[in-house]
Amino acid sequence: MRTVISTAFISLDGVVEAPGGEPGYRNSGWTFKEVAFVPEAFEIKGREQLESTAILMGRVSYEAFSTVWPAMEEFAHYKTLPKYVVSTTLTEDRLVSDWGETTILRSLDEVAALKESDGGPIIVHGSATLNHGLSDAGLIDRYHLLVYPLLLGAGKRLFSTTDKDTQKLKPVEHEVYSNGVQKQVFDVVR
Repeated sequence: MRTVISTAFISLDGVVEAPGGEPGYRNSGWTFKEVAFVPEAFEIKGREQLESTAILMGRVSYEAFSTVWPAMEEFAHYKTLPKYVVSTTLTEDRLVSDWGETTILRSLDEVAALKESDGGPIIVHGSATLNHGLSDAGLIDRYHLLVYPLLLGAGKRLFSTTDKDTQKLKPVEHEVYSNGVQKQVFDVVR
């Protein structure tokens, strides 16, 4: 069974919307506009790239990342990994040709089947709506969070608001950096 890892830049109040400067969100770019850059806080991002064997994302994140990441040297390894996009509306003709193998999954059942297949860790970037579904279906095994000391108010949240039983998490790694960013890694307790 493969491990599904949700990774996110997240504000203290749970917002994950537009950390990199995507248009349309009032506080867009909050990860670099509001908090000083400290290189060591991003060590986990490099490690994620090296340890991941596939990328899973929703359609909106795929459309955002696929126009930028293929040309970015810092994401060169991701170009070689298989990508899986969960969408009921994305069509094959909308996939980019310069980012490697990409498969469209139409349901969380297909994600569950992917998770049951052979292979290593699957990393989930962005994809707030997909994260809600994955969490509600019990398909996330680990969270890699870089928590920013900011309260953003409105915006897309990482965690589902579904009324469900308590889900326990086990902290497995944490660190606080000089800029106030906290690395928090949790395994989901089953």
